Amino acid sequence: MPVVPLKEIVDRSFAERYGVPAINVFNDLTLEAVLAGAVEATSPVIVQTSVKTVKSMGAGLIAAMWQELTRDIPVPVSLHLDHCPDRAVITECLEHGWNSVLFDASEMPVAENQRQTIEVVAEARRYGAHVEGEIESITGVEDGIGSDEESTRQSLAVQLEFLRATGVDVFAPAIGNAHGSYKTAPVLDGERITQIVDTHPVPIALHGGSGLSDAQFHDLIARGCAKVNISTALKEAFMQSELAFLEHARDTGKWDPPSLFRATRADVIDLVTGFATVFGSAGKAA
Repeated sequence: MPVVPLKEIVDRSFAERYGVPAINVFNDLTLEAVLAGAVEATSPVIVQTSVKTVKSMGAGLIAAMWQELTRDIPVPVSLHLDHCPDRAVITECLEHGWNSVLFDASEMPVAENQRQTIEVVAEARRYGAHVEGEIESITGVEDGIGSDEESTRQSLAVQLEFLRATGVDVFAPAIGNAHGSYKTAPVLDGERITQIVDTHPVPIALHGGSGLSDAQFHDLIARGCAKVNISTALKEAFMQSELAFLEHARDTGKWDPPSLFRATRADVIDLVTGFATVFGSAGKAA
């Protein structure tokens, strides 16, 4: 199955009320392992890159790895640029074949955010790509983007006008979710999702998925969260896996990099299959 547009993945998950893992990768190992996990789970997956990853690895290298690793993949996959306030990076990624972008202009006044989002949607359409929109900053700093201060929540009327005017394909409202690791259990306002979806049916992106409970995932997905973002959980699993292996290597005096890579890959695959099961996407690509 070839790489597919983001909208093809999220429109089905939205209609059938399951969530698709949208996982931020940051090197070749995590990219390959996330795709392998999706295949093992027979699940669609959205592979995400941060602006930081694009700048550190280069859009051309990421695109080349993506094309090679997805050449004969048997499940629906899509490549997404996460939280990007930089129009030049958006253009670069679209030129290199990203299937969708999140134009994050949430720190701008809503009117200016809306005006520029309309331009980004028009640009993306020229590449056959899709756009995720956001008018409220998700609390927390991730890969150098964001703020620990909670942003002002906009009214339902403002959100609906933004959706109508921009035509974004996915929308990311703030509901008490946050990037990074939660210090305490978050109190989430799922009713905001219900109000948006009931009035303007659009797939919702749930940001700050790392650390939420299964019950919270199930409730929010049932309300319309069709795309569930995971970043911190992968970073933690990757680094904890490598740390445990390296500590064992130090204790045993056995230093074998390929064994390290295999162990880390297996742990990443387990993470992906676990989320696919919880979100209800496992088996949906059968």
